[in-house]
Amino acid sequence: MHWLDNWPEWAARLAWTAGTVGIAYAIGLLVRAIVGARVTRWAAKTHWRGDDGLLAFTDRVPFWAILIGVYVSLRHWSLAPDDYARAAQVLGALAVASFTFALAGVAGSLLSSYAPRHGHDVPVSALMQNVVRGVVITLGVLVIARGFGFEITPYLTALGVGGLAVALALQDPLSNFFAGVFLTLSGQIRIGDYLKLEGGAEGYVADFNWRATSIRLLSDNIVIVPNAKLAQAIVTNYHQPSREMTFVIDVSVHYLSDLQRVERVTAEVAKDVMASVPGGATGFNPVVRFHTLGPNGITCGVALRVQEFTDQFQVRHEFIKRLQARYGHEGIVVPFPPVDLRAFPSPPAQPN
Repeated sequence: MHWLDNWPEWAARLAWTAGTVGIAYAIGLLVRAIVGARVTRWAAKTHWRGDDGLLAFTDRVPFWAILIGVYVSLRHWSLAPDDYARAAQVLGALAVASFTFALAGVAGSLLSSYAPRHGHDVPVSALMQNVVRGVVITLGVLVIARGFGFEITPYLTALGVGGLAVALALQDPLSNFFAGVFLTLSGQIRIGDYLKLEGGAEGYVADFNWRATSIRLLSDNIVIVPNAKLAQAIVTNYHQPSREMTFVIDVSVHYLSDLQRVERVTAEVAKDVMASVPGGATGFNPVVRFHTLGPNGITCGVALRVQEFTDQFQVRHEFIKRLQARYGHEGIVVPFPPVDLRAFPSPPAQPN
C-alpha cells in the first residue's frame, strides 16, 4: 500500500498491525459462526449433555484469532530477538491459558455426561467437577511455566515440602475435602439419595462441595454436614441398593376375630393399594403375618412396598383409610385400648 509511504514509520506499522489483527479477528468470527452453527445443529439432534463444553471452544476462536494476528504483526515492528521471543512467549501463555479454561469446561461437561452412564443416573457432584477442572488448570499452569523456561522439578519438590506444612496447618479443611472425594468416588452416597443420619436428620442429598454435604429435608430446609463427619457417621441410605423399599404397618384385631378371614381381607386391601395408589410397587405381593398376642388384641404386620422412601406416606395413608372401611364392612373389630379408670379422679360426693 503506497499511500502508507507518506505516513510516519510508527503510524504505518500501527496501521499494518491493526489491519492484520482486524483481518484475523474477522476470520475468527467467520470460523466461529460456521463451526458453532454446525455444532448447534448437531447438538439439537442428540441427547448428549456435553455439547455446551464443545461450544466453549468455538466461543474462544475469535480470541485465538486475535492472538495469531498479533503474533503475525510482530514482524512489522523492529524488535530485538529477545523482545520478539518474550512477546511470543506471552502470546503463547495467553493461548494456553485460554485453551486450558476451555478444556476444563469441556472436562466438567464430559464428566457430567458420561459418569451417569457407567453407574446410576444421578448428577455428578460439584466437588468432582471442580477437582477435574482443577487438575486440567494445574496442567495448563505447568505448561505455561515450561514455556517461560522455568524448571518444574524444583518447584514440585518445594511444593511437596511446603504442602506438608500446609496440610498440618489445614487439617480440618483437607480432611473434609478428601472425605468428600472419598464419598463421591465410593458411590455409597450420591446426589439425590435419601439419607437418615444417626443424629436423626434425614433428607435428600443436594450436593457435595469441598467442605460439606448439603442435605435437603422434607421441609425444604438444608442441613449442612461436614464431609469428614458424614464419612464417619452411621448412615442409612434408602436409595441403595435399590430405591424401592418395604415397610411394615401393624394392625390389631379382636381375640374373637376369624384370623383366616382377617388375613384374607387385609391382603386384599393391601393388594388394591399397591395397584392403585401412586408410588406403590405394583409387582410386589403384600405379606400379612400375625406376630403378637397382646393385651389389646392379636397383632399382625402388613408388609407393603413403595418405589422410594417418601412414597410410603401416601401409601400408608390410603391403606389405613381403606382397611378401616373394609373392616367395618366385614364386621372385623379393631379393639380399643383398655382404660384404667383408677387413673381418673372420682367426682366429689354430693351433699345430702
